[in-house]
Parts: sequence; C-alpha cells; structure tokens
Amino acid sequence: MFKALADPARVKILSMLLNAHEVCACDVASGIGKSAATTSHHLKLLRAAGLVATDRRGTWIYYRVLPERLDQLSAALQITPT
Repeated sequence: MFKALADPARVKILSMLLNAHEVCACDVASGIGKSAATTSHHLKLLRAAGLVATDRRGTWIYYRVLPERLDQLSAALQITPT
C-alpha cells in the first residue's frame, strides 16, 4: 500500500476520493492535471493495492476509498511503546 502512495499523483487522487466520497474516473484526470491514460494507470495501481474500489454505472466507473485499508495504513504507522 505504501508503494502505491509513493507517487504524488496517487496521493492527490486518494485525497480527491476522500473529500468527495466517490469520483467518476472521467473527472479524476482533470482533477490531477494528467492525461486520461496516465490517470487510468494511477487508478489501476491504487486498485491493485486494495486502496480503492470501483462501481461501474453504464460506461462510467466510479472510484471510492476503502476505509478499512486506510485503517490498516494508520495502524502500520502507529508507534508502539517498548
């Protein structure tokens, strides 16, 4: 999951999704200032990492963050007292 967030564009996509709850793939490209092909690549990597889920509605694909995966990221960053 951390590797998927190593790119600033993917962090921006995740931020967009968190702020809007879900976003159509067609709107993500303009939101991050990248081409549709580049955006599709970034979304594919986020999906492969299990950070986002999709919902197809006709020809459009909507993306949303999986909160349980963000909880896992947060837990991984917690420092446990020794």
